[in-house]
Amino acid sequence: MFGRQAWPSLGSATRDLCWLLDRGYAMASSVELVGNRYALARRQRLAVMRCACATDSRRHRLEHHIDRRLLRGQEVWLDGFNVLTALEVALSGGVILEGCDGCYRDIAGLHSRYRQVQETLPAILLVGQYLARLETRACHWWLDRPVSNSGRLKEEILSIAARNLWEWQVDLVFNPDKVLAETDHIAATSDSVILDRCRRWANLVRWVIDQEVPNAQVVRLICDGPTPPAG
Repeated sequence: MFGRQAWPSLGSATRDLCWLLDRGYAMASSVELVGNRYALARRQRLAVMRCACATDSRRHRLEHHIDRRLLRGQEVWLDGFNVLTALEVALSGGVILEGCDGCYRDIAGLHSRYRQVQETLPAILLVGQYLARLETRACHWWLDRPVSNSGRLKEEILSIAARNLWEWQVDLVFNPDKVLAETDHIAATSDSVILDRCRRWANLVRWVIDQEVPNAQVVRLICDGPTPPAG
């Protein structure tokens, strides 16, 4: 569904969806319209929905994006499951989507259940090593409390941080989106809800994948217009 032969129709569907969003059409009905037009399967429709955004949203996200060099000496706040699951998918050879805002996303997103996989610990290490090279001052992970196994993941993250002498903190909250959208700290996320509201954000998932997972299966469903620079 995401091989090269599918790219033209997926790209056209994404551009059409962006066109509809720019004109005020609702996301759900617009996805159904373009999905039917291009005979897309359910997962393809989900991919197009996760990649598309209105021009105003893309402009806002670009204006509030932070260059990675500006992370030196800063405390970065991570949208924990958002960052971690995308890196797990990239490391496992799954499909990663490049959206119209320049962010990398996995297809499925997070649901109410999470289980650790063999890529989990390597993904956490990649985040820590990358932030260490950027000389960030500290890292604060925010995890969804209602998601199963979030407490166990918190302990794994803190254990890795302690072994590597990284200044990390992990909190479980019911709504990380609200915390990250309202903070003055730099938010590392590709969640559209946060990106449309936050003051500053870093394209951390893309930076890590581009530099540390060069063989990742990235499918580029991008619209015309500027996007934040790659890592």
